[in-house]
Amino acid sequence: MLIAILPSRLILTLSLLSVVIQTSSGLNITRSSFPKGFVFGTASSAYQYEGAVKEDGRGQTIWDTFAHSFGKVLDLSNADVATDHYHHYPEDIQLMKDLGMDAYRFSIAWSRIYPNGTGAINKAGIDHYNGLINSLIANGIEPYVTIYHWDLPQGLEDKYNGWLSPRSIQDFTLYAETCFKEFGDRVKHWITFNEPHTFAVEGYDAGIQAPSRCSTRLICGAGDSSTEPYIVGHNVLLTHAAVVDLYRKKYEASQRGSIGISLDTFWYEPASNTTAAIEATQRAIDFNLGWFLEPLITGDYPSTMRTRVGNRLPKFSPDQSRLVKGSYDFIGINHYTTWFANDANKGGGGSVADSGAFTLPIAIGKPVPERANSIWLFIVPHGMRSLMNYIKHKYGNPPVIITENGMDDPNNPLTPIKDALKDEKRIRYHNGYLTNLLAAIKEDGCNVGGYFAWSLLDNWEWTAGYTSRFGLYYVDFNDKSRKRYPKNSVMWFKNFLAS
Repeated sequence: MLIAILPSRLILTLSLLSVVIQTSSGLNITRSSFPKGFVFGTASSAYQYEGAVKEDGRGQTIWDTFAHSFGKVLDLSNADVATDHYHHYPEDIQLMKDLGMDAYRFSIAWSRIYPNGTGAINKAGIDHYNGLINSLIANGIEPYVTIYHWDLPQGLEDKYNGWLSPRSIQDFTLYAETCFKEFGDRVKHWITFNEPHTFAVEGYDAGIQAPSRCSTRLICGAGDSSTEPYIVGHNVLLTHAAVVDLYRKKYEASQRGSIGISLDTFWYEPASNTTAAIEATQRAIDFNLGWFLEPLITGDYPSTMRTRVGNRLPKFSPDQSRLVKGSYDFIGINHYTTWFANDANKGGGGSVADSGAFTLPIAIGKPVPERANSIWLFIVPHGMRSLMNYIKHKYGNPPVIITENGMDDPNNPLTPIKDALKDEKRIRYHNGYLTNLLAAIKEDGCNVGGYFAWSLLDNWEWTAGYTSRFGLYYVDFNDKSRKRYPKNSVMWFKNFLAS
């Protein structure tokens, strides 16, 4: 029997992978199927939505620099205008209200509050977010605020290489405290960081996102893929813990809010029923989800990371470990897809190589899932249930909120708008993932309290630029006013949420 010879830490993973199966299509799920108080919302980020990059004192960010560097973005576009949410947020809030959403997850742009990352507060930035928050509350929509969604002020990158320096901890904590002081009387749900795994790996290992650091000089002008992603991840975890500690000591009692972090993770399954593939699957999970979740639960990184990365992986002091452990009221999970893992048995050179796992969205002998537009995004609804069960059993069933879930269609300039609004694939996607999430909650006892669809609007999708459409609402990027049109998925969500 295969399971009898596996290390004990893999028995749980294997059992979950083999037991959790895809549920029904879920055509009959309704809002009332979910527990009372379960929160439904949509999600966004400042850089992908706001535009107005040179208005009202906003400072430059590493993504402004990156997007304006030739060849970094697929369609050579930038987010100088994006959806122009900065000017259109009152209209967009009415769209959310019409949908029947309970909440809106958005991020604050650090460089609108502190244009250079530190120094004097920019009052125009404070005024903007006060307007947005007040308008949300006036329309019965609860704000969920992400303090950092990838857009580091360029001034701090120039000053000390941003997240590579421990000086970032103090500067970010000051910025976060300003947010608590200015908005915490109304904001009751805070997220410190969005997807630290992604910006550590893509920004400092692969070099294909801002600030574009890596060991490959054909791609990056500077960087070391074997060390920098781990340094960045470590500084981010220490920063997160410091901010949570500050909030709990100075603001939680009076503001009565909660604070967490949003972690991105694929679900991974073995490409074959071999010991090597099953062990590789566990390593793939550890180097994706475990890298940032396990320290919050145990105070240290996964043992697989310690073993394979060695002294390139920073160590927590005893005091740091105590501060990091338990530094959450909830865990945000951004989940989109499932991939298969095989043994690569490599090490060194970067976090992907260090994992020793070769992962792909397809595997020999496995059914090929339906694909969205993005090359990495295959539609595998049962992965949601498997992932929730893994978190429950591996990490003690912490409170979870699905802070992002969604899929994209291509932005084909030859497709008439009326045809682009027919997004039945998106309806099937949300229906399938919500069905499996509901099964994880009701049948399996997973502790999940909310679901945020990515995204309300088509937006500027990082290195994909405007080639990718994730929105429930179609945005005409050729129209100066960025006119919004409801896709068919809007009516599906309206009916679902009204039921």
